[in-house]
Amino acid sequence: MDDLFVTPEGHKNFKAKILFKEMGKIQWGAVAYIEKNGGGPEGNHTHSDNHIFIVVDGEVEVFLNEESHIVKKDDMFFVDGMIPHSIWNHGESTAKVIKISVAREEA
Repeated sequence: MDDLFVTPEGHKNFKAKILFKEMGKIQWGAVAYIEKNGGGPEGNHTHSDNHIFIVVDGEVEVFLNEESHIVKKDDMFFVDGMIPHSIWNHGESTAKVIKISVAREEA
């Protein structure tokens, strides 16, 4: 996705950044506060729904298989729920993350 904040036409003193577009049917959403050295689960896990992680404050490390991805404030990361994954905060402050669970698309 585009990393730039823009001012939409007809707006004033307003900046927005698209984090994601159509990614499936939303199942549920949550806000998580992940303290320094917190996260989980210990050891990666899988499940039938996918995740969209949006970092509102701080930064997190998302493990997808054995690969590490750093997700910073104002960015998002999509996780296919069938790929082993976990999320951790190795930063200096509590991270605030919005998690949106979406149904997997049927083949």
